[in-house]
Amino acid sequence: MKNIMIQGTTSSAGKSLMCTGLCRIFNDDGYKVYPFKSQNMSSKYYRTKKGYKMSTAQSLQAIAARREPHQDMNPILLQPTSDKGSKVIIRGEEKHHMQAREYFEFKNTLRGMIKDIYKEKEKENEIIVIEGAGSPAEINLKENDIVNMGMAEIADAPVLLVADIDRGGVFASLYGTVMLLTKEERKRVKGLIINKFRGDKSLLDSGITMIEEMLGIPVVGTIPYIPLELVDEDTLIDYEKRCNNEEQTDEEMEIELDKLAKILRKNMDLEYVYSLVGVER
Repeated sequence: MKNIMIQGTTSSAGKSLMCTGLCRIFNDDGYKVYPFKSQNMSSKYYRTKKGYKMSTAQSLQAIAARREPHQDMNPILLQPTSDKGSKVIIRGEEKHHMQAREYFEFKNTLRGMIKDIYKEKEKENEIIVIEGAGSPAEINLKENDIVNMGMAEIADAPVLLVADIDRGGVFASLYGTVMLLTKEERKRVKGLIINKFRGDKSLLDSGITMIEEMLGIPVVGTIPYIPLELVDEDTLIDYEKRCNNEEQTDEEMEIELDKLAKILRKNMDLEYVYSLVGVER
């Protein structure tokens, strides 16, 4: 088990950003890193050099890990075509167009493919950084899950749960998410991350102590709200970015990736994170 998974209490909590930063940190520290998200939904996509489609988030994480983006980093990409339907892109190629109910029933047939790809990449790399989708506590969607706790089970991965404090209710979202998980799923959650914090952190300390006592899970990072020029794929964006509308140079992107890594190093307990990953330092 040389992996770590980032899940979130909501969409746009910071899962992609945490994974991107960890990919850069692990690579800077000398490890061969591979980003992985079994299923993503986005109208935006990245096209690889060979013409395959994959999510923009995993392409950015690949660049952070100093790897060539590859469609197997995101085996399933759903491109919405309406409120209820999506193109189903499998390993970079459009294979189906399905309504939501149809895909919900179909997705379990893809579990074997996801597992095979993951196990292959696990052999070829030193650390896999896995991203979840939405929230693992979406109890109406948990049956045959392949992207949150279902993926954590496939990978036997420890989970860090990230929540967005900027929108309010961070402790409620952390507590509610964990308590809606099954007992076995809760055991996988090894750390909590509070993202997008503004202000005097000492005012947050009592809340951190209480949530740690309530859940028995440590808060391993309080990440400040710092604007970064790194492309978004969610519709819930926090501020306007030039990079969402104009192509960045490689140099501009590298500056932002290094800035992100520096922020995480300063505000996250990386010794603890490395102990979860299971690699020697």
